[in-house]
Amino acid sequence: MQPLAHGAGGPGPWILLLPPIWAAVVTGAVTVLRRTAWHGPRRPVDSGPPTGAAPLAVLGRRFASGEIDEDEYWRRLSVLEEQFGRTGQGGAE
Repeated sequence: MQPLAHGAGGPGPWILLLPPIWAAVVTGAVTVLRRTAWHGPRRPVDSGPPTGAAPLAVLGRRFASGEIDEDEYWRRLSVLEEQFGRTGQGGAE
C-alpha cells in the first residue's frame, strides 16, 4: 500500500508541500494587512503649524496634563481668543 506514490493513484509526494505553502500565504496576508489596513490612515510627519481651534486644543491638553497652571492657562487663553476669536464652544463672549 503506497498512498503517497504518484503511480498508485494517490496525489503524490507534493501534497506534503501544501501546508507550508498555505502557512506562508496566510502569514504574508496578515503581514500586509498589519502594515497597511489595520493601522488606519496615516498622518503626514510634518503637518505644519496648527490652525483654527487647534491652538486652543493644545492649550487645553497642556493644562490638563499639568504642564501649565491655571493662571497661565487663563492668560494664554485670553491671548488666543483675541487672535482667533471665539470658536462657539459654549463660552461667554
